[in-house]
Amino acid sequence: MALRSLELDEDMLQRYKYKKQLALHHLNSYMLKKEARDRALSRSSAVRPAAICHDVVIQNALYTGDLEAMQRLFPRGSTATLIIEPQGGDMRWVATGEGLWSLTYEQELTTPLHITASRGFADCLRLLLQRGADVDLAPGGTTALHESCESCQPECTKLLLVHGANANAVSEDGLMPLHLCTSPESFECAKYLLQYGAAINGRSIEEEDTPLHVAARNGLPDHAELYLRYGAAVDKKNYEGLTPLNAACSQRQEVEELQRYFKVCQILTGAGADIHITDQDRHSPLHMACKNANPDIVDLLLANGASVNDMDYGGEAPMHNILKVVCFKVPHHPERIVRALLNHGSILVWPGALPVEHKDFFESVFSLAMTPRSLQHLARCKLRDFLKGRIHNVVPKLQLPTFIRNYLLLEYRGFIH
Repeated sequence: MALRSLELDEDMLQRYKYKKQLALHHLNSYMLKKEARDRALSRSSAVRPAAICHDVVIQNALYTGDLEAMQRLFPRGSTATLIIEPQGGDMRWVATGEGLWSLTYEQELTTPLHITASRGFADCLRLLLQRGADVDLAPGGTTALHESCESCQPECTKLLLVHGANANAVSEDGLMPLHLCTSPESFECAKYLLQYGAAINGRSIEEEDTPLHVAARNGLPDHAELYLRYGAAVDKKNYEGLTPLNAACSQRQEVEELQRYFKVCQILTGAGADIHITDQDRHSPLHMACKNANPDIVDLLLANGASVNDMDYGGEAPMHNILKVVCFKVPHHPERIVRALLNHGSILVWPGALPVEHKDFFESVFSLAMTPRSLQHLARCKLRDFLKGRIHNVVPKLQLPTFIRNYLLLEYRGFIH
């Protein structure tokens, strides 16, 4: 009963937090829209309301970036503040009456600015802005600035900002334009946003991510460096308790992405990121790097003092995480991680803690325990046992032949010897 009471209390706290976030989101949206309206009023004493446009000719000119046609369609003195309802879209069920549902196309409202900005039609966008288009209009829940950043269109991003676009506008999903800079190609957009006052530590509504979280999660070292120069908080936690370093280490990484994520972690640790902060399940960055089998990040964390024997709430150390995925991460060189953990004093892992899918393999490995196969192997076991977690520091300082040094440090040569 006590446990159930605690669970109910936790549910109430979660609901209260969600309602508070929702109220804050609505307040932020209202204030940003009010600010945009005030700016628009200060620019023009006669602001025209947005008109609905169903003209296919205008839509074709916008979607194809036909500047010549747009100059004819939007002469001086005409309004460019239009709302467009594109044809087509995704199908969804919509309630049409009492108990009746109809499968219809989901229409997303947009504007000429959204269309041209997202497609990189800078000349067309400039014409529309000169014709007084409302730069912060967001009929579909996002502004044209959100669209240009998401589509990695730096020239259009700069144009919108020069004409007064709100660099901190919050979308319907609770995201600012900086949160949509998620690829290497969006770097110039991020630079312009920061130059025009984007909030460097602005949080998304649901995940509470900062732009640095987004850069870390997407493996963007240039973005991370830029944000830190502008004063990004290196250890701020999001809703799940992840810092940017945790976010970078926890992200699933393909072989071709390993170096990108390593560079991000290098930048974050160089900026003073705390390598001991854990998430809600007590997973440290080292736990996460081992799970995703990034040997360079593991070496980096160990060099900065990460503990190889910290356990998460499930009672698992980093060694458990790498041994569970070693068979699926062969191209990532997981043997480097096992070697590094052992050289830094990792605890021994018992067979019962490992997956049953590869039982024969793990049993063959554990059968080698305490069974030296030669005098040389026995000598290595004794020396490593004597030095324990200091071997990675001591052996390189000894004047030993390369073969003996590598043998003592478990240098991998394609087989266990």
